[in-house]
Amino acid sequence: MPDVRSILATDCGSTTTKAILIEQQGDEYRLVVRGEAPTTVEAPFDDVTVGVLNAVREVEELSGKSLISGDNRILTPSSGPKTGTDMYLSTSSAGGGLQMTVAGVVKAMSAESAQRAALGAGAIIMDVIAVDDGRRDYQKVERIRALRPDMILMSGGTDGGTINHLVELAEMLVAADPKPRLGIGLNLPVIYAGNRDAYAAVHELLQGRVALRQVENLRPTLERENLLPAREAIHDLFLEHVMQQAPGYSKLSSWVSTGIMSTPNAVGKIMQTIAAQRNITVLGVDIGGATTDVFSVFRNPNGDSIYNRTVSANLGMSYSICNVLTEAAPENIRRWIPLEISEAELRNQLRNKMIRPTTIPQRLADLHVEQAVAREALRLAFDHHKSLARGLTGVQQQRTIGDAMTQEGSGKTLVDLMALDMIVGSGGVLSHSPRRGQAAMMMMDAYQPEGVTLLTVDSIFMMPQLGILSTVLPEAATQVFERDCLVYLGTCVAPVGTGRDGDPCVTVKIGTESVAVPYGSIRVLPLGYGPDGAPLRVDAHVQPVRGFDVGSGKGRARTIVATGGEVGLIIDARGRPLTLPSDDNARITRVREWLTAMGLPTGP
Repeated sequence: MPDVRSILATDCGSTTTKAILIEQQGDEYRLVVRGEAPTTVEAPFDDVTVGVLNAVREVEELSGKSLISGDNRILTPSSGPKTGTDMYLSTSSAGGGLQMTVAGVVKAMSAESAQRAALGAGAIIMDVIAVDDGRRDYQKVERIRALRPDMILMSGGTDGGTINHLVELAEMLVAADPKPRLGIGLNLPVIYAGNRDAYAAVHELLQGRVALRQVENLRPTLERENLLPAREAIHDLFLEHVMQQAPGYSKLSSWVSTGIMSTPNAVGKIMQTIAAQRNITVLGVDIGGATTDVFSVFRNPNGDSIYNRTVSANLGMSYSICNVLTEAAPENIRRWIPLEISEAELRNQLRNKMIRPTTIPQRLADLHVEQAVAREALRLAFDHHKSLARGLTGVQQQRTIGDAMTQEGSGKTLVDLMALDMIVGSGGVLSHSPRRGQAAMMMMDAYQPEGVTLLTVDSIFMMPQLGILSTVLPEAATQVFERDCLVYLGTCVAPVGTGRDGDPCVTVKIGTESVAVPYGSIRVLPLGYGPDGAPLRVDAHVQPVRGFDVGSGKGRARTIVATGGEVGLIIDARGRPLTLPSDDNARITRVREWLTAMGLPTGP
């Protein structure tokens, strides 16, 4: 689309609608201005387009362009340099996003594949129903009836296999008679992605009771997983059945140049685009007030890039902060705080945050507590992600004598931290941390990257708009992502292994400068930006001592290209797995040393 010189894109969030204006400047696309306004899906407005127009009016004021017509519509196409825009795009998670229930025959196989398909399409999974999930049939029926999801994804059986269990699942749906969350009187959309031979029997049972749609089997054979048809059907039904019920979406749909996309689905698109264009592996996170989304693109044993997304719907920094306290346990949050704080004081502070979710830390001590909670929310969400981002369970593998000596079978996680090239952090606690080094430290502590990893954060959370843009103009999306969205923190070099504090661990040489970093410590080498505004890239020779691995094997040297940024080249010689002293005084001293090494305040 060579004629597209200006792009207006909005993201309708649950509380805030954000608008950005992108224009072609010379040979590349750049962000010009952004605006935001409260989302208006609830009373008294009951029309999402009111918030969209309010956000776009702010863009109008800042850019000096006229983007709204006299009858309150977005002006497309452009009719001059100061009037209209060539393309208008929108994403949305207003109204609570896409909420789904998935059903499968075997929980660890077909139901897990259904989970991956739904999560990858941007859904929040309300429950996983399986024939072997341990609940009695009446309990499953009650659960399906009570949930009121937006749609159900039904899967199970390989093509040509047994049909009895799928009929059993269909009979449960008949007994439950589920109703959709939105749209009174409408049938609940059900996507059938199971054994094709069982569809006729399932269709006979469910015909007229639900809006049934068949797609290709998620697991046509045990050895193959086919997620794309189900994901595309989920996206289509979300637009047809869910978004159309939200107030004002039909009007918004008539304005956009392409279909509206769900916000998490759009973030996943930009992650996949960046991974494909750079030929790298990526781990992304969006930590919000109520949920934490984790995205990844890793390679399977065949070398194929596999995209995964998970939602931890009970881990967040405001509404769900007490769930983090419960799941992580107070002692795991306290271990990251460089100050004395009792468990009772910690609990009270987090309860206050839950009932006053819009408050921000006023003291440095409060900030330490909030960032400690963020570390645990990120860690727990990552653990959840690793459990789902894995190979296929149930696949028979040819095993050698060497394999037989290990316990790793099918279903091993695809997340390989040593092979991870880049981490992208997003969400208020990461994007808006007072110092960029704090964001780097939170991700290093939570994810414990291994070997060599580039750390970045999203500057103002424009990834949803860039995600939908990547489906029509990938070049523009990557240019804006690179120049205006991504904030480079720096490169983290983390040797894997354990040792004794103070013993030699790793030596890094850049040019004629050589820095030896002892075990248990962090060292930061300044590495900022070049005259063109891009982060500096330098060759660095990394030599771990015997017993430590930076990606080439234990004790073996490696030459890397280190990318700089707001923090620089971070040499994290704390070892993997990362451990902290059990004694409170020793732990506080150690955490303070690490923060000081990063140039961060520790408090009194």
